[in-house]
Amino acid sequence: MSITFLIIIITCAVSILAFNRERMKDDLLFWPYFIHKDGQYYRFLTNGVLHADAMHLIFNMVSFYSFGMALENYLFKALFGDLSRALLAVLYVTAIVVAVIPDYIKYKNQSHYRSLGASGAVSAIVFSAITIQPNMPIQFFFIPFKIPGFVFGICFLILSASLAKKGGGNIGHSAHFWGSMYGILFTYLAAKLLAGVDLIQMFIQTTFN
Repeated sequence: MSITFLIIIITCAVSILAFNRERMKDDLLFWPYFIHKDGQYYRFLTNGVLHADAMHLIFNMVSFYSFGMALENYLFKALFGDLSRALLAVLYVTAIVVAVIPDYIKYKNQSHYRSLGASGAVSAIVFSAITIQPNMPIQFFFIPFKIPGFVFGICFLILSASLAKKGGGNIGHSAHFWGSMYGILFTYLAAKLLAGVDLIQMFIQTTFN
């Protein structure tokens, strides 16, 4: 089975079960205070299969499907061959954890802070695709026209960093930012070490030459 589909099925099943089960949601979401106080380290991972509501879930899974399938069937496959599915799974799962580490450090002594959702992991997948194919045209729901992937990426990172610094609201801008950065780093190092491809050099050659 496709790794992308498997992740979507698991995420949708758990998210939908938790929509009307607040106890279940509270037990699984990312809650730095209880991770630090009671050693509930599983929350680093389980928060990635929860979503606040149907729209949150649909937006994340549609975005993940679009870029996850591109990585699994083309971009990762071209670079890594038979390792493509395993690397996609490793990237997604580890990104769930890595994306929230800065928030854990920041909020581990504050009992009020909680978060949930796969946005950090989805951002890693999107930016992994952009790292491999920086000129790929991107068009999201809120962008009425297509723009080069690297242009979208730069704008997204600047906006996410700015909103994370500002704070407030219910959107995990910090997770978006760090998930995106992790997706870039993971993909660059995997391509360099496993495929002998320097994606930065390739980007410069294809974009500016």
